[in-house]
Amino acid sequence: MKPVINVGIVGFGVVGGGTYKILTQNARLIEMKVGSKVCVKKIADIDLDRPRAVEYDRSLMTTSADELISDPDIDIIVELIGGVQPPFDYIMQSLKNGKHVVTANKELMAKRGHELLMEAAERKLDLYFEASVGGGIPIIRPLKVCLAGDAIREIKGIVNGTTNYILTRMSEENRSFEEVLKDAQALGYAEADPTNDVDGHDAAYKISILASIGFNSRVDVNKVYREGIHSITKEDIAYANELGYALKLLAIAKERDGKMEIRVHPAMIPNSHPLVSVSDVYNGIYVTGEPVGNVMFYGRGAGADAAGSAVVGDIMDIARNINHNCTGRVGCTCYESKPQIDMADVRTRHYIRMQTHDRPGVLAGIASVFGMNQVSIRTVMQKDTRPDGSAEVIWITHEAPEPSIKASLDKIQTLKFVSTISSWIRVEE
Repeated sequence: MKPVINVGIVGFGVVGGGTYKILTQNARLIEMKVGSKVCVKKIADIDLDRPRAVEYDRSLMTTSADELISDPDIDIIVELIGGVQPPFDYIMQSLKNGKHVVTANKELMAKRGHELLMEAAERKLDLYFEASVGGGIPIIRPLKVCLAGDAIREIKGIVNGTTNYILTRMSEENRSFEEVLKDAQALGYAEADPTNDVDGHDAAYKISILASIGFNSRVDVNKVYREGIHSITKEDIAYANELGYALKLLAIAKERDGKMEIRVHPAMIPNSHPLVSVSDVYNGIYVTGEPVGNVMFYGRGAGADAAGSAVVGDIMDIARNINHNCTGRVGCTCYESKPQIDMADVRTRHYIRMQTHDRPGVLAGIASVFGMNQVSIRTVMQKDTRPDGSAEVIWITHEAPEPSIKASLDKIQTLKFVSTISSWIRVEE
């Protein structure tokens, strides 16, 4: 066994600081579990002077990532910058220099992870990325190792804490998206530019990673259907509650007949589903496999401590592998090539809210349009008539393909007794 295993951290922000804190504060515990001291030898960051929430040895700092990557004494490079470039080049060069790598970079792993994993496998090196999905929630390793003998059929999750916080506050406080978003930004839960979260990009990266592992096939993140939460209103959330549902931004991956269905969008789920209890900034991931059945993973999805915990877990796993000369054991598992189906081929139930005239024959007229497009109605609910003579009508359909719903709504919108189609939200049973 090596007496000391050296780590170089590239990117010393929130997660980098959390990783450093755990490695130093729990150094004795880590040594006892690994069999070697695990030490941070160098830290690279472009800004050496910005305030940080952890105490650290400033003599470890440098602005040059290459200094760490070329250091022969560093065994493991930890990339915590984010984005695709320059992290891709840093990780690739680290692998070529014979170094193992830990990353929390979801965008990079979703877009170019296959190239890096193949390079690591060829060199019998470890490339671990547990913190890229779910923060401190163990999910990558369970899929790759604990559930490796299962055929994974479905992965459904709340994987973005920002949007979950917003929807939770909207539901509990009957407030608008815009109001709660401002609060989330003030509390640091949402960025000044929240696009990556509220438009579903972050969730799309994460479900792409999980689907590629669960279904053993590469996933093209550009083909993942993505829809954010901008259009969700407090009225929709209230009606969902009245109908026995909760409204969440779901990341969904299903494997059916050798094809993958991968999508991110707001969805109503029954109040009886375990994911409904996942509130505020927490994440929850619900996995269905054969023969294991249903299993759920829950916890904090982001933050210095949660993500740092996952990063340190990866570092320790690699350190054990180094000591026992068994690195490169768990590489890329994408040995199949399954097609991704288009949203046009997806069948779900649907919630539709519209404003109509309140007079005889209106509901029948709308229902006939649905019928002509082979859309069966499960529930219809009309609210009280307004002073202007209009009414709000809510429809829940049975499972129907997306094109049939779209064709129905296009036609309904032209009916003279329909004023507005306010909302169209999928329902996941």
